[in-house]
Amino acid sequence: MVMVDPDSPSPSNPTKREYLHWLVTDIPESTNASYGNEVVSYESPKPTAGIHRFAFVLFRQSVRQTIYAPGWRPNFNTRDFSALYGLGPPVAAVFFNCQRENGCGGRRYIR
Repeated sequence: MVMVDPDSPSPSNPTKREYLHWLVTDIPESTNASYGNEVVSYESPKPTAGIHRFAFVLFRQSVRQTIYAPGWRPNFNTRDFSALYGLGPPVAAVFFNCQRENGCGGRRYIR
């Protein structure tokens, strides 16, 4: 499972797309990601400008294999990652929108 922000650093200028926020492998079926192998630790959304999309993309691993953390978070490519490890197309995906709230420095999640 990967979590990425395709709008980093801003939707109008996404020069760091896709920014990798989380990478977890070997998640047992019928459970949640906390039982998997966290390859890249979770980094919470911190959009600086505009409304950002954050996507969770789930792949089925047909075999257990060693998956290495990329040496970077910005400019991660989900398609290249899938091809490199022979994962095939995603089996599920979901996204949410998030933007920085003005004046309080917080985040607002939009459904």
